[in-house]
Amino acid sequence: METKRQPVIWLQGAGCTGCSISIMNSVSPSIENLLLDEVVPGSFLQLVFHPTLMAATGEASIEVMLDTREKEEGRYILVMEGGIPTARGGIFATVGEKKGEPVTVLSRFINLARGSLAIIALGDCATFGGIPAGRPNPTGCKGAKDILEQEKIGVPVINIPGCPPHPDWFVGTVAHILLYGLMSADDLDELNRPKIFYGQLIHENCPRRPYFDEGKFARKLGDEGCLYELGCKGPFTYADCPLRHWNGGINWVIGAGSPCLGCTEPSFPDITGPFYKKISHWEKLKPSLK
Repeated sequence: METKRQPVIWLQGAGCTGCSISIMNSVSPSIENLLLDEVVPGSFLQLVFHPTLMAATGEASIEVMLDTREKEEGRYILVMEGGIPTARGGIFATVGEKKGEPVTVLSRFINLARGSLAIIALGDCATFGGIPAGRPNPTGCKGAKDILEQEKIGVPVINIPGCPPHPDWFVGTVAHILLYGLMSADDLDELNRPKIFYGQLIHENCPRRPYFDEGKFARKLGDEGCLYELGCKGPFTYADCPLRHWNGGINWVIGAGSPCLGCTEPSFPDITGPFYKKISHWEKLKPSLK
C-alpha cells in the first residue's frame, strides 16, 4: 500500500512558542513518532516548514515554504501558532524578506491560507488573539479566523485553543484528518473547536464539583473545597483537562491546587482576569452552572 504524506506548513506569529513546546511533549505518539513515523497506518506528516524545529535557516527555508505553496496547492495543512499583528500593516511580526524588505506574518498567512487544504489555529493566541491581543493591543493582534473572514477566504479552519493546548488535542485532530478527512460542522462547536476535546465544561467533570454543590468553598489556596471563590473559571471553560490530565496523565491545574484560568475561551485573558479573584461579571461570560 502506498504511504500517504500530508504536507504541513507551520507559521509562528506573536506568541511565546509555548504551543510548539507543548506539542513536543506529546507522549503517545512521541514527537519523534509524530514527525518520522506513520501517525495512522499508511499516513504520515511531512512538516516542511517550522521555525523552531527545522534545520534549514534563512532563504533556504523560505524557498521550501514557497515551493510547497506552489506545488502542493490545495493539499497542505497550514498550522498557525501565535497571534497575527495587523497594525501598521502587520510589521510587528515578520517571516523572511523579499527584495531586502521584511515580509509580515499577516501577508504570509493570507497567501498560504488561500492555497491550503485547511487551517489549524493552534493555541489561544492563534484562535482568539490571546495575550498578544490583550488590552490595549497596540499591535492589533487578531486570531486566524478573524483574518480569514476579513479577507473572505473560505478555507476550513479548526481552532485548538489553550495556553498552551494539550498535545493530544492537536495530535487527535491531525489523526482525524488523516483517517476520515476534514472535520464536519457536526464535529465542531460554535467556536470551531473539536467537540471531542471541547465538548464539556471543566465544571462538569471537576473532582471538586461536589464541594460546589455542597456550597463548600476554599478561602485560600491549599484549602479543601471548590475554588470558585478563588477565581476558578471552570464553570464556563470548555475542555477535557479533568479527564485527560497533562504531562502524560500525571496531573492537571486543579489537581495541583490552582484554579482553572479559562485559557481555552475567547475571554482569556482580559475578561477572565484577575486570575485568582472571583469573577463578578458573569453576564459577559454566560456560564452554565447546572
